[in-house]
Amino acid sequence: MSAQQLSDLIRFARSNSPFYRDLYASLPPDADRLTDLPVVDQKEFWAANSLPGSRVLTGPLSEATVFKTGGTTGSPKFSVYTRDEWRTFVTTFGQGLLDAGLRPGHRVADLFYAGELYASFLFVLDSLAHAPVDNVRLPIGGGAPPESTVPTLRDLSAQVVTGTPTTLCRLAEHLVATGERLDSAELLLFGGEALFDDQRRLLARAFPNARARSIGYASVDAGLLGRPVPGPDTRVHRAFEPYSVVEILDDTTGEPITEPGRPGRVVVTSLFRRLMPVIRYPAGDRAEWTGTGPGHFRILGRAEEGVRVGPVSLYTQDVQDAVTTADTDRVVVGTQLVVRRWDGRDGLVLRLATAADASPGAPDSPGAPDTRDVPDVLAKAVVAELEAVRPLYPDSVRAGFVHPLSVEWVRHRDLAVNPRTGKLVRVLDERPTS
Repeated sequence: MSAQQLSDLIRFARSNSPFYRDLYASLPPDADRLTDLPVVDQKEFWAANSLPGSRVLTGPLSEATVFKTGGTTGSPKFSVYTRDEWRTFVTTFGQGLLDAGLRPGHRVADLFYAGELYASFLFVLDSLAHAPVDNVRLPIGGGAPPESTVPTLRDLSAQVVTGTPTTLCRLAEHLVATGERLDSAELLLFGGEALFDDQRRLLARAFPNARARSIGYASVDAGLLGRPVPGPDTRVHRAFEPYSVVEILDDTTGEPITEPGRPGRVVVTSLFRRLMPVIRYPAGDRAEWTGTGPGHFRILGRAEEGVRVGPVSLYTQDVQDAVTTADTDRVVVGTQLVVRRWDGRDGLVLRLATAADASPGAPDSPGAPDTRDVPDVLAKAVVAELEAVRPLYPDSVRAGFVHPLSVEWVRHRDLAVNPRTGKLVRVLDERPTS
C-alpha cells in the first residue's frame, strides 16, 4: 500500500471514523493541512478505541492483526493493522535497518519480546525478512534465559543482536559474571527505550567488538517515526518520508517548532494507515531538530518520564545527568527511581546498579532503603549533584515535607522491568494506594 496524500487521509477519516468526525466537527470542510487540525488527546483517543465497538476505526474489524500497546496497567489499548498496512510498516522499517548498520549476510538474533499481543518480536523479525539485503534471522526472543541464549548466539556465530537495552544489559551482565564475552557480535541494535552511557560500558565488556546503534524509532500505536541517521549520536533519526510526518510542537503554545535546538513534544501523522487513522498523534516523546540534515531530529526522552515526590517534580533525565557527572569511575550500569512512603512522608530512592555485588544492610525504618555498606562517597556525590539542579528537593527536606534523597545499590538484574515488554521501568512508585 502506498502512502496517501494528506488531504485524502483527512477526508477519509472524517467520513468513516466517528472519532475523527466528532474531533473535526467544527472545522471547515476543506481543512487539509496539519496545522488546521487539533492534536489528538490520547486519553480520548484510547477511550474511543475500545474493542469491540471502536469509534476510531474506519470500518469493520474483519481483516487485521491486533496488538496491545500501553503497558500492563489500566485499560488495555489495542492497535490494529490490515495485512497491507503491516507489510508497508515492516518493509519501510526494514529499509531503515541499512542505516542502522545491517549488511548482507548478517546473522541477526531477535531478542525482543513476543506473546500477549505484543508486537516487537514479530515486527523486528518481519522487518528483517523484508529488508533489502539478505540476512539470517535467529528468532530467540527476550524471554529466553541467558543460559540458553548465550550458547545459541555462540553456536550460530551471531553478528547482530537486537533487543531492548534492558534485555541486552541483562545478557551482558550474565556474560561478565561468568567470565565470558561474545566476540562474534559486530552490532547491537537497541529499541524501545533509551541507551545510556552507563549501559554502554557494561555492553562493551561483554561485546567488545560490537557497536551499539538504534534499530529505528517506531511504536505499535504511532507507527513509523524515524529511521536511524548514521553517526556518533544514536538519538538522531529522520522521518520515514513519505509514509509519516513528524512534527515537534511547543509545549506551551502547541505551535510547530522549526528552528534547531528547541525541545518540544513529538507528534506523528501516519500516511499509510486507514483502518485506524493516526493523525497528529502524540508519540509520548520529546525531541529537537538538529539542523544537521533534512528532517533530522534528536530524541530527548519520554515526555511523561518523571515523578512527583511531595511538592517536588523530578525527571529521569535529571537523575541520569547527576549520575553521569558524579560517577567519574564509571561503576554504575543502570539507574531507576523508586518512590516510597514511610513515617507519613514521601521519599525518593535512587536505585543504582553496579556490575559488582553490593552488600546493603537492613533499613533504618519500615519502607526506608537499604544504605549500609555501600560506596558512600559516590552516593553522596550523586545526591549532591541532583540537589544542585533541583534545589526544591533539599528545601522540602528541611521543611519536613519529604525524606532525604537516598541511594540503594543493586545488581542490574535486580532492576524492575515490565514483565510483558522487558523494558526497564524508569520510575517505580511503591507508595500505598489506600
